[in-house]
This record gives sequence, structure tokens and C-alpha cells, in this order.
Amino acid sequence: MRLALGISYNGHAYQGWQSQSSGRTVQDQLEGALSKLASCRVSTLCAGRTDAGVHGLMQVVHFDTLASRDLPSWVRGTNANLPRDIAVQWAHEVPPEFHCRSSALARRYAYVLLESPVRPSVESQRVGWVFRSLDEQAMQQAARQLLGEHDFTSFRASACQAKSPVKTMNQIAITRRGEPGAAYWRFEFEASAFLHHMIRNIMGCLIAIGQGKHTPEWMSQVLQAKCRDAAAPTFAPDGLYFLGPVYAPHWGLPTRTAAFDWLP
Repeated sequence: MRLALGISYNGHAYQGWQSQSSGRTVQDQLEGALSKLASCRVSTLCAGRTDAGVHGLMQVVHFDTLASRDLPSWVRGTNANLPRDIAVQWAHEVPPEFHCRSSALARRYAYVLLESPVRPSVESQRVGWVFRSLDEQAMQQAARQLLGEHDFTSFRASACQAKSPVKTMNQIAITRRGEPGAAYWRFEFEASAFLHHMIRNIMGCLIAIGQGKHTPEWMSQVLQAKCRDAAAPTFAPDGLYFLGPVYAPHWGLPTRTAAFDWLP
């Protein structure tokens, strides 16, 4: 039987998604909990690996198992063995041809940013932070230059293992809640796939433009340079959330979790 699970997690305490010898990754915690429930070793594949400190609202994994459990048990039983900052949101049986990564049509991320003269407190480690005001129009203009199919080498980390830097950016939406100088910004990205640190590097450039350090046209220059040194420094991981993959409707998988409505 092949199962797909939707997973949410606060990534602050973990060294990213992918399994490491330390065991302090989300994948290690999930596979340990699943193995206890199934009474045998369970190995998972995920739709999109996240870095240390990055959060997930609907990571999707799949795995094959001979263990016989009903779907609610895969949710409740796994959660009983997980730390409080990781939770299975749903479980669905899927056909053998489903693959959480290759079946995905696109992937979605959101970055939540606090604009305030005072650093975050209750939202510490859950939002990025800037203390200078941001120009929304300038950032919107810059973001539009990234739409479509491009070589995103300028926004690619040196450790990136992707076979190609060419990706298609379907959408970038920028919204603000609050007044200038005291607001939450939400940057939402949808693309065919993302490179390692791609969003955090784009965020560094958008913020530099929003603060008036560069004109909106600079974003196009960075993109065309195809050189990581042309872009701004990598921005903090704290406010980055993996919203999950996009699948064709015929798979019958959920498209959102309750946490989507909590996120600013």
C-alpha cells in the first residue's frame, strides 16, 4: 500500500528536512514515529526539502508499507510519537504511480516579514524582520521581472544539487497588513520548482529594492547576470513557510490545512 501524508512543522529546532546523522531533522522525527506505529522501518520521500529553520504548513510525503492501519490511525498514532512542533495533518491512500515529488505540478512558499522599529517577540523565529520602511510599488515592479521561465543561477546557493537552474515562476504575490513602519508583509511564491536558497536570495533582493538601496530594474540585472555574487545576501530563514506542492485534482489530495488561515 502506498500512503501520502500531509505534514506541518515549526522548523526552528531542526536542521532542515533531510535526514542527517544527528537525527535532528524533520524527516528523522517523522520516520521514527511512523516506524513505531508500523512496527517496521518506514522510509519516506518528500515533495520539497526545506532548510534549517524553515517551516512547513503542508509538506507532502509518500511511503510504501505492508502495515495494516486505518487512515485515522496513521494520523493520530504517528502524532502520538512526534514532538509537539511536528504533526501529521492528513493521510490518504494513493495508487502506486503517485510520487510526491514528480507528480507535483508546482510548489508554493510564503515568506512572512515584520516591518517594525522593534524586533519580533511573540512571533520570534516565525517571521523575518526589517526595521526600515518598504516601498510596496517598487517591490511589486521588481517581482514582475521574475515571472516566467528563467535561469535563476543568480539566486542559487553554491550547494544546490538541482540538475538545471531553469525554473518557471508562475506567481509572486505581495500583500501588507498594517501601516507603514508597523506591518506584516506576506510574499507568496509559486513556481515549477525552487533552487536551494532561491526564495531567501530573492527576498534579500526584494527587501534591498523596497528599502531604496536599488531601483526595481536592478532585479532584472541580477537575473540576467546568472551569477550569485550579483544578488543580495541570503535573507533569514525564520519567516519562510513551505505551503506545499500543487497536484492535479484526480489524486484527490487536500490543498490546504488549518494553518493556512493562521499564517498572516
